[in-house]
Amino acid sequence: MGYVAVKGGTLAIEESLKRLKYERLKKGVVVDCQRIESGMRCLIDQVMSESSLYNETLAALAIKQAEGSPEEAVFLMRAYRSTLPRNHYSRVVEPEDMMVERRISASFKDIPGGQILGAANDYTHRLLDFNLSEESDEEAINWVCDYVLEGGEGNDRTDLANLPKVVDYLRENGLMSVCDNDNHEPDDVTKESLQFPASRSERLQILTRGQTGAVTSLGYVALRSFGALHPTVGELRMGNLPLYVDNPFNEQNEKDDGYYIGEIKVTEVETLFPEDIQNINGEKEIEFKLGYGLCYGQNETKAIAMSILDHCLEVGESEHAINDEEFVLLHIDSVESPGFISHLKLPHYVTFQSKLDSVRQSKKEPALNQGKE
Repeated sequence: MGYVAVKGGTLAIEESLKRLKYERLKKGVVVDCQRIESGMRCLIDQVMSESSLYNETLAALAIKQAEGSPEEAVFLMRAYRSTLPRNHYSRVVEPEDMMVERRISASFKDIPGGQILGAANDYTHRLLDFNLSEESDEEAINWVCDYVLEGGEGNDRTDLANLPKVVDYLRENGLMSVCDNDNHEPDDVTKESLQFPASRSERLQILTRGQTGAVTSLGYVALRSFGALHPTVGELRMGNLPLYVDNPFNEQNEKDDGYYIGEIKVTEVETLFPEDIQNINGEKEIEFKLGYGLCYGQNETKAIAMSILDHCLEVGESEHAINDEEFVLLHIDSVESPGFISHLKLPHYVTFQSKLDSVRQSKKEPALNQGKE
């Protein structure tokens, strides 16, 4: 594809940037980054997930600069991420160590530890609340204080840091195969270009970094069209995971000699897919297979869709495009796909002139042939 450099347009570009700033400021109100961070939680989580950078403050700044455009905010965050040094790697994070805020299962009514609804839009009426247009900071502070005094932050009866997994129950009862631990160092798609066939660690990274709408759309395709899958959510949990790094001054990296550096909020989903298998006697049996999704923040729809696509790509070897890792992984990236579409706005003078010449020539040839007759 041919491109040409645009020369002599510096002044026009500068004026375009001024106009962009004018559009952001013309109503005379400046959006405060702290208000974005506190009031746009779901958008913050989406941008952090797609940019692979967990920093709510930077995400709020990117959203402000991008005037609320998620794809532009992700672009800004990834560009900034590429400038950061990588000083440490965290120790392996175990999802079982999550301090749970929300935990539901569509597979069982009663699960050990109970269903914990937490904060979610699932149970709202989806009606516009016009009272929010008059909401004040003072009212918000008073409501939060009353809520905390009522004990609304949680109860003391459930150990939210040690809730058992639903899939462990299925494995204990022989309804799901036990997975062996894979202790190989995972591939890093931010340091090495993706190669096919991709490893599962690469696939999961790209899925969790994928554009939320694209991942959700392809997950929906897998449900209603190609393959006609209908999994059941074994468990969806959202909460905070602790992060530790090894002691940099201890060469042996003893297990108990690490540093706690903070926590990250994530959404984890394990979906169950019934599949026909053959046992050792060659007899047909049904067993559950697993699809896995994990995203930064509270990002439930994407995490479920991610788990569906994870299963589709694990199965592979199908005539359906949804099982083709190249098709899925190369079309969901939050920067690649919008960027390639947006590049159509760039000058294509050379290629278009070539097309024009071809069209003109094709118009001339019938006329010339008609004149000869």
